[in-house]
Amino acid sequence: MRDLLVSAIIFAAIPYILMNPHVGIYFSAWIGYMNPHRLGWGFAYNFPFAFVVAIVTILAFLCSKENKKLPLTPVTVVLILFILWMGVSTALSVYPDFAWRSYTDVLKIQFLICLSMILIQSKERIQTLVWIIAFSIGFFGIKGGFFSILTGMQYRVWGPPGSVITGNNELGVALLMVIPLFVYLFSTSSNKWVKRLLLGSILLCIVSVISTFSRGAFLASLCMFAFLWTKSKYKLPIAMAGLVGLLVMVPLVPDHWVERMGSIPFVGKYITQSEEEAEIDESGKGRLSAWTMAYNIAKARVTGGGFNCWTPENFLLYSDPTRVFDAHSIYFEVLGEQGFPGLFLFLLLYLLAWRTGSWIIRHTNDQTNMLWANQLAKMIQVSFVAYATGGAFLGLGYFDLPYHLVCLLVVTQLWVKKELARPVEVNQASIAKFSTEPPISSQKWPWEK
Repeated sequence: MRDLLVSAIIFAAIPYILMNPHVGIYFSAWIGYMNPHRLGWGFAYNFPFAFVVAIVTILAFLCSKENKKLPLTPVTVVLILFILWMGVSTALSVYPDFAWRSYTDVLKIQFLICLSMILIQSKERIQTLVWIIAFSIGFFGIKGGFFSILTGMQYRVWGPPGSVITGNNELGVALLMVIPLFVYLFSTSSNKWVKRLLLGSILLCIVSVISTFSRGAFLASLCMFAFLWTKSKYKLPIAMAGLVGLLVMVPLVPDHWVERMGSIPFVGKYITQSEEEAEIDESGKGRLSAWTMAYNIAKARVTGGGFNCWTPENFLLYSDPTRVFDAHSIYFEVLGEQGFPGLFLFLLLYLLAWRTGSWIIRHTNDQTNMLWANQLAKMIQVSFVAYATGGAFLGLGYFDLPYHLVCLLVVTQLWVKKELARPVEVNQASIAKFSTEPPISSQKWPWEK
């Protein structure tokens, strides 16, 4: 039944996408993040819906009268340079056959990101994309939150099957990145029932983050919520709600969750003030081994090892061969696979995106008709904090979501610039008032009367 429903929705949308290519961007985001076809167990599970929608969207775009120019900003220039550099590192990689496959997947993602920057440039399209991204990922937070409450938080919550965020750790960080988007939608919605739906979604996503049992997500949540509090206009209500929520949640959190969070170095009961060094578990030692390999291979090869360079052979040459792990960090993942130039472009991209968000905030603070853009830029910056902190312990360097957030900042800035460039509209009442008075040239001074 689920297979038929998903197939019917997607294939019924194809004629509409052909007439409106930007709708294809919405469906690509929905399929890419929610993986609705993977929620069934029949023929739709492995059907290439994403490929079909992408081809239809490209054909519709080429045949449409839509703008065909990619906005050239410092952010998009660095993004293009980063994509090209990944191509260079792939051509010179240690394992070219495997690297080209991954690079092809990255190109598919980045092509749709660039296409989104071209097609999603109006306020309505921007906000629609935010709604779709938030609920496509948030669906698993909402579902997982209900599941956790019903089971007393005894089990872990997992992400969409067959996706980048299937794992509990990855889902935890992804949910932390979309919670600020829910906050943005809450702050800009006027319907009380929609606000209640969004508030409930936020609370359930928070429960799901806790129920992922992810230590990285736990640390990221501390940083993200602290920064969210500084960016929000509801500081006192958020502080009160956080305090009440903490008092309610503490008795409900199972002991094995507390024990797992307690295993974080310098946080839990395993560390005492008299100890000179932190006791790190095997997972932590594996991460250190992978980070050492990334640093050493980047020093030895200017282009890094290329995609999928985390092999026993490379660990034998550049690190500890007894601990072969993936990068488990966006920074060391990019460093090991793309070298120091790739890491520089990766960090520069998000630095410029952050500055773009700050520009939007600065130029819309006193513009009542642009408050939505102001709030969106603030919340995307909060999402970046979650990604920067949670990603320090996860290999999500090429995950779609942060690049989509970069895209949203670029197109929002374009919208704001267009609005600011418009001539100031004169109040109609003032026009009517002055239109009844004679021209200045025909008026007489008092002494001339």
